Amino acid sequence: MSPGILRVLVLTLTIACASSAIAQNTEGRLAGERWRDCDDCPEVIALPPGTFAMGSPEWEQGRYEREGPIHQVTIGRSFAIGVYEVTRDEYARFVRATNYPTDGQPCLVNEGHEWRETLNQNWRDLAIPQTGRHPAVCISWNDASAYVSWLSEHTGVKYRLPSAAEWEYAARAGTISPWYWGDTSAVQCENANGADETTGFPWATGCSDGNSRTSLVGSFLPNAFGVYDVLGNAWEWVQDCYMETYVGAPTDGTPWEPNGCEGRVMRGASWASTPTYLRAAHRAGEHRDFRSDYTGFRVARTLEAARP
Repeated sequence: MSPGILRVLVLTLTIACASSAIAQNTEGRLAGERWRDCDDCPEVIALPPGTFAMGSPEWEQGRYEREGPIHQVTIGRSFAIGVYEVTRDEYARFVRATNYPTDGQPCLVNEGHEWRETLNQNWRDLAIPQTGRHPAVCISWNDASAYVSWLSEHTGVKYRLPSAAEWEYAARAGTISPWYWGDTSAVQCENANGADETTGFPWATGCSDGNSRTSLVGSFLPNAFGVYDVLGNAWEWVQDCYMETYVGAPTDGTPWEPNGCEGRVMRGASWASTPTYLRAAHRAGEHRDFRSDYTGFRVARTLEAARP
């Protein structure tokens, strides 16, 4: 199939599915509606069901083999996703409520443009400048999973990590370009917190977004679905096991977890990432215990069917 035909097909499917879902009323939530289930809960937004092409085509510049083969995925029902990455303040409430152990665990941090693992820094005590409205980082997949389990108990509704397919569907927001803002990385600093001139990294892009490390959540424009910082700022854990390719991946939007696994998928890249990594199709994998000053997460929430 030619690139042009694929683009038309994907765009047609996405627009048709999204348009038909505008009036979708699940749990009384319309697509695009934002809310919190409690005062200290992350804000979420309802997304419509739809069909999209997951992964990157072979001709996409900067593509990695782990982003393919490109395949059609249908998200069959509405769901909600965090408007922002989980913040330090939100994560702190969970730690206080549960006495969840976070001290004395290694975190990979950047010091003087070199990365080293340390026991002296964690999500609440980092060398990088942060406030309560910055994304919680030095978070492992296990930590993120513990948080969403607590949030489910705290609210009485089903919170979870998004699947990789749900994450990419939310990140693309109906687009088929490498970045949700278009086909070029030249305007990255206007749209996302990636590795820029302020970081001093040799791989930095030639512009300045004003943030040498993490930025306050919501500092950049949202994508067309109203989701902020979905590319850049912090890598985001998703539910799926890390597999080398998409051969055999689910096509219904559910997580890919064959027989359980130790390696889990991260999406969206971070403040330390090149434009190539900030593409919507890009993905990485790390051990479920891995923590770094660039790893965080975003919640997803199941929406139950409205009762008749």
